[in-house]
Amino acid sequence: MKYKVDVVRIRENTIQLNGWAIGKHPESPVEFAVEDGNHRPVKFKYVSTRRDDVSQIYFGKTWDKDFGFDIQFDYERGADYYLFIKCEGRRARIKYNEELIARRSSVAHKRREKIMDLMNMETVKVAFDFWKENGLRALVVKSKHKLQGIDNDYDYGEWYELTKPTEEELERQRQEWMDYRPKLSIVIPAYQTPERYLKELLDSIFAQTYENWEICVADGSPMGKSCERVLRRYADRDDRVKYLILGENKGISGNTNAAMDMASGDFILLADHDDTLTPNALYEVAKAINADPLNDVIYSDEDKLDMDGGALFEPHFKPDFDPDLLTSTNYICHLFAVNRDLVEEVGQFDERFDGAQDYDFIFRCTEKARKIYHIPKVLYHWRCHQGSTASNPESKLYAFEAGARAIKAHFDRLGIETESIEKGVDYGKYHVRFAIHGEPLVSVIIPNKDHTADLDVCVRSLMEKATYKNLEYIIIENNSTEPATFEYYEKLQRDHENVKVVTWEREFNYSAINNFGVKYASGDYFLFLNNDTEIIEPDTIQEMLGYCQREDVGAVGARLLYQDDTIQHAGVVVGFGGIAGHTFIGLHKSENSYFHRAMCAQDYSAVTAACMMTKRQVFETAGGFSEELAVAFNDIDYCMKVRAQDKLVVYNPYALLYHYESKSRGLEDTPEKIARFNREIKIFSEKWPDILKNGDPYYNPNLTLRKSNFALRDLKKEKIGEPYPLEI
Repeated sequence: MKYKVDVVRIRENTIQLNGWAIGKHPESPVEFAVEDGNHRPVKFKYVSTRRDDVSQIYFGKTWDKDFGFDIQFDYERGADYYLFIKCEGRRARIKYNEELIARRSSVAHKRREKIMDLMNMETVKVAFDFWKENGLRALVVKSKHKLQGIDNDYDYGEWYELTKPTEEELERQRQEWMDYRPKLSIVIPAYQTPERYLKELLDSIFAQTYENWEICVADGSPMGKSCERVLRRYADRDDRVKYLILGENKGISGNTNAAMDMASGDFILLADHDDTLTPNALYEVAKAINADPLNDVIYSDEDKLDMDGGALFEPHFKPDFDPDLLTSTNYICHLFAVNRDLVEEVGQFDERFDGAQDYDFIFRCTEKARKIYHIPKVLYHWRCHQGSTASNPESKLYAFEAGARAIKAHFDRLGIETESIEKGVDYGKYHVRFAIHGEPLVSVIIPNKDHTADLDVCVRSLMEKATYKNLEYIIIENNSTEPATFEYYEKLQRDHENVKVVTWEREFNYSAINNFGVKYASGDYFLFLNNDTEIIEPDTIQEMLGYCQREDVGAVGARLLYQDDTIQHAGVVVGFGGIAGHTFIGLHKSENSYFHRAMCAQDYSAVTAACMMTKRQVFETAGGFSEELAVAFNDIDYCMKVRAQDKLVVYNPYALLYHYESKSRGLEDTPEKIARFNREIKIFSEKWPDILKNGDPYYNPNLTLRKSNFALRDLKKEKIGEPYPLEI
């Protein structure tokens, strides 16, 4: 017999236990009993739950049997209780009391539990498969990150309990008067909904601290299987509940549209029939509407709720509106609220996109919205089960294909030509390729001081591997001393007529050197490139140029790897380490990042100029690189100037290169360098104080600034705006 109690909770005078138990054979029955400290039977509620993960791990396939359990029983404080699990003649006894539960909630116990969780059959199987596909070195890197994760400051459930609104705050919200009290219509399509889940959703709406709402449910269940009995009970209780029994399934779009037709509110909120809202959800939406009447679209962070409703997991802390991330994945999802007038303008759900109907709807709304506002708080619990795209995207391939069509329709409406929309790193993630208009000249600008072996690798990789050929190379000679360097320059220019070497004769200043090189460039697009890079993906130039040709884009960065195939750059967050830093440093290219962000094209506040493409016109309008920033933050500063032109800075993971910069290279090792570094920090901070004070809009304030892996913010140590060294 094998078993595990995953979750133990005390709620007022009740203990709840969630876990699983199996015998050697899947058909073997499992029995449960609860006793008090005097060995007297205790009445308990038992609900079986599906645990297909357990079935797959121990039996190699999914069985039509529930291996999980949810057990609840009353308890008295200070008393002892015992859970008995019996199967195939074996019996386990587990003791519970307040002291033991508190001890099992301690950091040390959780660390031991995490270590034990890693030592199971599933881990071995996953590790073996990863090793076969990616090699031993990659497995070592991934294992190291798994072990580091054991020391995370919080489990999400604990973190959520510490950050959710207190009862005092919720009561304050109930008493607060708003100048404008918009009516919010929660639109719910129902279809063969389990009564328990529908009740939980409705109860979560009735528990809202903001009361000017209405519920609009359209039930498309077959005759005899509707939720009318439940809906009638709530409607009799409160006339804010409206429902319609359709008598037939009109599809997810038809059912939702029928619910929308009932809505009379100022804003429409979408909710699935088996999810729940946090008690402050509608208050936060109404508050955002009052903050700016131009906010036509409002969305929030979300997390997932297990099927038993007892555990929260996998929080999705999102950036502010990020149009390129949205075309890589439907990151907005829930909670989503939209001005009713805007819905009337763009239309309701389109059944041609069933499976991704909300994705298409979100595109149409965001295209026309005057302003889009993100609430950086979890306001929505998304119930997750095996049949949903939330937990198993491959189970609904049609949804992925509908999503690709929605992306194509979006770009068609914007007049942007796409070459293809392909599957990204996983189902639900998309790789958009844009059509290249003409064959514009791209000027590759490379500063160099000696190190001709590195430079030769860089240039030849572009000449021999890159599939885009209309390139010119501007190599900026910067105080080299080795005779072999100048011999190499002569040979390179002699052999290749599209190579030009120009000489910078003053002291080192990265900004001034690149500005100097641009004077000799003939292209309408500049690719700033370090001399210690090497192209990996042959279509890298097309990948960057496809984005850079868009009118709304001003600069494009690439995914850069160290020599050991771990990430050196996957975008820049302003605030990391106090000023700015790269995301996902040290993560192996084959590892999963936070919601696959390292493998999603998206907008960031900045990208590194170790490989950055920009338009000539944008560069000239920005005034080039700021020469007062001689070494540090000049590329970040340039990206900030691009954004000041209302242009996007895009990170494209499919533009892929090696960057052989040393991981252990010292930052500043002399008093002069330290003084210069501190001076440039001061310059950057004074130029861009708002983003350092208010936080990077492309990064969520609930996530840490101390690490590059998008971990939860350390509630004990971090305050927004305080500098922290970036831990790698």
